[in-house]
Amino acid sequence: MYQQNHVGVYRSDDHGDTWCAIHKGLPYDYGFGLALDLDDGDACFVVPLQPEEFAYRATTGRFAVYRGGHRGWRASDRGLPATGAYLNVLREGMSNDTLKPGGVYVGTGTGQLFASRDGGRSWKAIAMYLPPILSVSAAVI
Repeated sequence: MYQQNHVGVYRSDDHGDTWCAIHKGLPYDYGFGLALDLDDGDACFVVPLQPEEFAYRATTGRFAVYRGGHRGWRASDRGLPATGAYLNVLREGMSNDTLKPGGVYVGTGTGQLFASRDGGRSWKAIAMYLPPILSVSAAVI
């Protein structure tokens, strides 16, 4: 089990009885959105948020999704906005599908929706001008 909240990213291997901090190596401890990596049970996807002046933006202008866990983190930003992207992700703003390789989806508070169809290695914008995205869900039909 994984969780990301106001004070970090955590993992539980005993059904939530105990939690271990795994956010070392992320640029910020704070964040909300989290998606699973179904290809690797030891990894998840998160978007750390910079809690600067209570703005809670994902970056200082470069948007990235991080894949990892207790073995470390790797930023993935190929195809994501690299400049002027002061974006945020809300609590339910990330999801994954059950395909192989796994798809990952992230929506922003400013209406952009990004998808990765290769397990987070690259990203593509699939919608740019939506209202704030409060929740993202993925289903295979």
